[in-house]
Amino acid sequence: MPHIIIEHACNLPVSSTDLVECVHQAVEQTNLFDNSTIKTRSQSFEHFKVQTGKIGFVHVQAHLIAGRSDEQKQLLSDTILSALKTLLDSNWLLSVHPYDLIPGVYRKN
Repeated sequence: MPHIIIEHACNLPVSSTDLVECVHQAVEQTNLFDNSTIKTRSQSFEHFKVQTGKIGFVHVQAHLIAGRSDEQKQLLSDTILSALKTLLDSNWLLSVHPYDLIPGVYRKN
């Protein structure tokens, strides 16, 4: 855990591989997780509409087992957002949202 899911516009000025690496490293830097358990992936969207003045978007979902404090989630959000800002300029709509998974119903093999 966690599962980091990056949704982004297809017109990124960087490769999706570089985006995944940047976000994954940011999550590692928080020291909130055992690095061997972090899973990061991305999905590109060809069709999207964003606010006037923006050319694209990146939205990061961080799915976490419930139990992290609000301060820990804020650290995660801030660290990921800062990393995104090193890759993309202010023409991009950037967002991060941690989500709690319910341990009693989350399953994996």
